[in-house]
Amino acid sequence: MSTLALLVILLLFLVGALVVAALGYAAYRRPVLTAPLTVALTGAAVLVAVVTTVASAAGR
Repeated sequence: MSTLALLVILLLFLVGALVVAALGYAAYRRPVLTAPLTVALTGAAVLVAVVTTVASAAGR
């Protein structure tokens, strides 16, 4: 895998982690939305799916 592809995957992971943290914080501050852990884990699952897709596409 090229250095550029690894850098893109790393940046995607970092931005995704920030999004997951923001979702968890927003749900924590507004409990009406849903349980914070459920929102954060759903965001993490989406992040893993996106990173896996990008990594498999970059490996070709």
